[in-house]
Amino acid sequence: MKPLSLPFISKLALAIISIIGIGYLIKLGESILAPFFLAFLLALLFLPLSNFLEKKLWFPRSVSTIFSLLILLFTIYGLFYFFATQLSSFSKDLPHLERQFTVLFNDLQRWISKTFDVNTNEQFKYMNEGLNKLLSSSGIIIGFTLSVFSSGLGFLFFCVIFFIFILNYRRILNRFIVNVFDEKHKSKVEDTVLAVQNMIKQYITGLIIQIIIVSVLTSISLSILGIKYAVLLGVLTGILNVIPYLGISISALIACFISFATGEASTTVYVFLGYIGVHVIDGNLILPFVVGSKVKINALFSFIGIIVGEQFWGIAGMFLCIPALAILKIIFERVENLHAWGKLLGEDEKPLKKKKRIKISESITIEEKN
Repeated sequence: MKPLSLPFISKLALAIISIIGIGYLIKLGESILAPFFLAFLLALLFLPLSNFLEKKLWFPRSVSTIFSLLILLFTIYGLFYFFATQLSSFSKDLPHLERQFTVLFNDLQRWISKTFDVNTNEQFKYMNEGLNKLLSSSGIIIGFTLSVFSSGLGFLFFCVIFFIFILNYRRILNRFIVNVFDEKHKSKVEDTVLAVQNMIKQYITGLIIQIIIVSVLTSISLSILGIKYAVLLGVLTGILNVIPYLGISISALIACFISFATGEASTTVYVFLGYIGVHVIDGNLILPFVVGSKVKINALFSFIGIIVGEQFWGIAGMFLCIPALAILKIIFERVENLHAWGKLLGEDEKPLKKKKRIKISESITIEEKN
C-alpha cells in the first residue's frame, strides 16, 4: 500500500499544532529542561576526558565522572572568584563615580531646561514621583532579586546533578536513542548522534577560544585607552559575546558608561570605536574560522532564536539557542521530509561559476574556415 498523502493545508496545520505543543512543553519544563540541556552540552565537552581516563588510565566510570565534575566546579569557582575580586575593587570607586554622575546629572538638567523649557523644580517633581513609585514597590524588587538569586542557585544545582548522571549513564542514553527507532534507520540514527556529538564538542571548544580572544582584544584596547577595570570589562565582553549581536552591544554600553563617568567624552568615543573594531574582527575573522565552521546558522534565524530562547528560558535561553538550532539543523538534514527546514536554518550557498564551453559544432566550423 502507498503511504497516505495529506494535502498541504493538513500538513501545515499539523506542523503548527506540533510547534505550539512543543513550545508549550518547553516553556512548562523550563526549570528542568534548561539545566538539563546545559548539562548535556557540558557532558559532551568533557566526554573525551572521561573516555581518556577510562580507557587509558583504567579509571572506573564513577571516578572519571567525579574528576570531570571537579574540573568543572573549579572552573566555575575561578570565574566567580575573579568577578568577586574585580567587583570589590570596583565598589571602592563608587563614591567617585557617584560624584561624576552628579556633575553629569546637573549638566543634563541645565540642558533640558534650555532645550525643552522645563525648569529644575518641575524636573525634581517628576523625579520624586518616579522615586515614590519605585520605593513603594521596593518589596517587589527585593522579592524579585531574591527569587532570581535562588533560581540561579537552583539552576546551578540541577545542572551539576544532570552533568553527573549524563556522564555516568551516557551509554544507556546513547543505546536508548539508537534502539528507539526501527532497525532500518539504525545506521542513519547512529550517524546523526555521532554528528551531534562532534559538532557540540567542536562548537563549545571554538566558543571558549572565541571568548578568550575577544576578552584579550577588548582588555588590550581598553588598557591602551586608559580605561579603569579594563580586564573586568574585557572578560565581561567575552562572556556576553556568546549572545550574538546583543551581547557585544550591552557590554559596549557598559564600557562607554564607565569611561564617560571616569574620563572625558572623547575617550568614550574611542571606546565605542574600539568595540566596533573588536566586533568587526570577531565577525569576520574569529567567528567564521573558530565557531562559524562548526555551526552554520544564518543571521536571521540566529536572531529569531535569541528572541524565542529569551521568551522560553530567559537569559539561559539566549545562551543555549544557537547550539539547539545547530542540533535541529543536523537532524533536519538527515530526515528526508525535513531537508527544506535544514536548508532554511543554514547559510546561503554560493552558486558555482559555470565554465564557458565551446560547442563542438562551433569548433568544427572554426576549423573548416581555417
